[in-house]
Amino acid sequence: MMPHDVAARTALVLETNNLRGGADAEAAASTSLQRLVGLLAKQELPLTALAQVVITHDGLSAASCDAVEALAGRPVDFVRIDPATGYYDAKNAGFGATDAARCDHVVFADADCLPDDDWLLQMLAPFTRADAPAVVAGRTSYAANVVGTALTTIDFMYFPNADQAGATSNFYANNVAFRRDVFERHSYQALDGVYRAHCQVLGMRLKAAGVPIHYAAAAHTEHRLPDTRAEALKLRWMRGQDTYSLTPHLLRSYVPARWQWLAKSGPIGPLCVLFTRLGFSMRALNHQDLPRLSGMRWLAGVALILGFSAIDMLGAFARGIGWHTTGRTNADAQALSYHRPT
Repeated sequence: MMPHDVAARTALVLETNNLRGGADAEAAASTSLQRLVGLLAKQELPLTALAQVVITHDGLSAASCDAVEALAGRPVDFVRIDPATGYYDAKNAGFGATDAARCDHVVFADADCLPDDDWLLQMLAPFTRADAPAVVAGRTSYAANVVGTALTTIDFMYFPNADQAGATSNFYANNVAFRRDVFERHSYQALDGVYRAHCQVLGMRLKAAGVPIHYAAAAHTEHRLPDTRAEALKLRWMRGQDTYSLTPHLLRSYVPARWQWLAKSGPIGPLCVLFTRLGFSMRALNHQDLPRLSGMRWLAGVALILGFSAIDMLGAFARGIGWHTTGRTNADAQALSYHRPT
């Protein structure tokens, strides 16, 4: 089977949740979405090769939809969602709009990411094998500068699955493909008071179910950094608070029974998780397929890893002692926009 054969039975689902907010959110979302669709239309494996393209949104104008469809060079299914719909619920809604009769696989991406020219081809290539995987995780990173490289070691680490060669234990929701029946069976589940850890929990559930996640490092996409320092700090704080809710899942999946008490230890368990992650981040620097940092740039990268991790730890500590903002309101927690218009 060739990649075009797989593509002909594949749907691409895009959501625009990261583009919410700001004085002219619709125009900003439309501009970013058109940029992405323009890039995807020129991929080595273009959008026209796919069975279906689905885009979820909470207010794109008819003119914006027409412009996106013209750039795609093919019909696009636009799914209107409520403004309070969360990031992962939007992905579930997009999947729900795919046609089971036409689509055996579903690829998920974000409207604020910038894929490499061969991203879609590399994402679908593993499905052409005789022993095709059920899930393929691409590689996501931030920009290849000092800040982006430091943050990539924190937000986009991949942990090998020791039980399967070439498999990862985790994935990120902006760069992943599923065999349709697998996502239909598992999907993203509601997690109370959690901002963006649902894909990590789903990765653990897949591992427990014996479903390996193939790691396709060549299927690379760049996740845009937040546009403002205020948004960057808010994002770090919320990711730190997420650790509190994620800790029980991590403990159940990876830690012996005698350490399960950490799940009810207030801030102690989450801080243990973040200190462990800090060690992995330090070791990951210059080992994530990004340009190497050396000299003063390497020292700056280390300092940034320490600084960003410290903010995460403060967020986790605050949540652990009962002061948190992650779940204050669903709209506030889930609709954080990284890219507000100036």
